Amino acid sequence: MIGEIGQRVEVNLDGLRIAGAAAWPAAERQLDDFPDKGEFFVVGWMAIEQGDATRIDQTVAAAKELDERRGLVGALTWHQPPKIGHLVRDWLVAPDAFKRYLAVGACLEHGVDPRQLLARLVKDADAQARAFALRLAGRLKRADLAREMAAALESEDEIVRLWAGWALTQLGSGDLARVELRKAAVAGGPDALIALRAAIKAGPEKDVRAWMGGLMQSVATAPLAVRGIGMLGDRSILPWLIERMKEPHVAVAACAAFLELFPEAREETKLFTIDPTELGKEFAKHFEEDVVRVALPDRVEEWRDPNRAT
Repeated sequence: MIGEIGQRVEVNLDGLRIAGAAAWPAAERQLDDFPDKGEFFVVGWMAIEQGDATRIDQTVAAAKELDERRGLVGALTWHQPPKIGHLVRDWLVAPDAFKRYLAVGACLEHGVDPRQLLARLVKDADAQARAFALRLAGRLKRADLAREMAAALESEDEIVRLWAGWALTQLGSGDLARVELRKAAVAGGPDALIALRAAIKAGPEKDVRAWMGGLMQSVATAPLAVRGIGMLGDRSILPWLIERMKEPHVAVAACAAFLELFPEAREETKLFTIDPTELGKEFAKHFEEDVVRVALPDRVEEWRDPNRAT
């Protein structure tokens, strides 16, 4: 599926290559009308492709004003390193924190190590750029920056603390970040699952299981616990998960945990529904008009017998 999407994107980009400068009026109108991730991706990609420095600067300025980062990181990702190398080198040391963020994002997506510059970037004054740099350091397993990662756990910025903790887990030093990662996971937010996965990796497993047990005691945190239990990789818990699929407040998490443990079930569409009312009045009351994907426990039960883990 991802490969097919990539092919479709590449076909569309080929069309823009062929159109050249003639495509700019339409692309700019689209950006003016819908200044979102996709539109910034297209305009940013075109500006880089055509080597138009003025348009690159204009696009970066417009994205900065709206704090829309994803599209331009995507545009940088879609180009090969030789094409964007000069931009990334300049932006890594730019006074503009937004450009530093984009440059680190490009390094992260391409797996490029900015070497000595990264030591400075993991202490960047801008929280977003610093967090991205810590993420890059963790991905590259820059053990020489472990001290800086540990120091970042004391940052005032939650996003910096999260990625510092995540980076330490990549070095095998998650014990230093265990408290912070668990706190970030329970706090929720867009990166809660990343924090949860890192907290589980930080271990030890016995302690993680005890933490999950505590989370199960509260309706507010039980979904997080169910999701986390699925991340432990223990397929023998499927019967327990099936029971959780029958409970509205954790059903979505139970479905996600099931798919993590049994990715081969993704193709079994009969096991799932996006209409929770199929599971009865309690589900209808809990979800009301929400459209969510939940598993059908009876069908999962039938499915698991011939597919029981050995």
